[in-house]
Amino acid sequence: MPEIRFRLNGVETSIDADQDTSLLSCLRGRLGMTGAHFGCGANECGACYVMIGDHAVAACDTPLWSVMDKDITTPEGLGSAQAPHPLQRAFIAEQALQCGYCVPGILISAAALLRQNPNPTAADVRAALDRNLCRCGSHNRMVRAVLRAAAEMAAP
Repeated sequence: MPEIRFRLNGVETSIDADQDTSLLSCLRGRLGMTGAHFGCGANECGACYVMIGDHAVAACDTPLWSVMDKDITTPEGLGSAQAPHPLQRAFIAEQALQCGYCVPGILISAAALLRQNPNPTAADVRAALDRNLCRCGSHNRMVRAVLRAAAEMAAP
């Protein structure tokens, strides 16, 4: 098996695995990164999103070979309990969490949006989160949370 190298949450990482194995499978099963969830397995729900560079990508159908030498950010890489990311703080403040299954992927989509557009409109946020399915009905709170985080990140 070839060695696949990439930066995972800022740390140089390598793994010996079949290059066609899904990134999600390796993240969860081999590297202990369980923040990205298995949902549909077909890039339809967003539960497994991670950032590759500045883009939210479905890890369930991303083969390992395609992440060679790239930067990958999982939900664990956004922040911690001791130092939460502004998005994590905003989601808590806006009570934008319900069951939580979709939230890690939504946080990744929102983080990718804010990297590309630090001053989004509500319409921009809705478009960025459109690929993330959530059955709990927290979408409006999530949009408010992303806008709140954007404002916090823009403040001096």
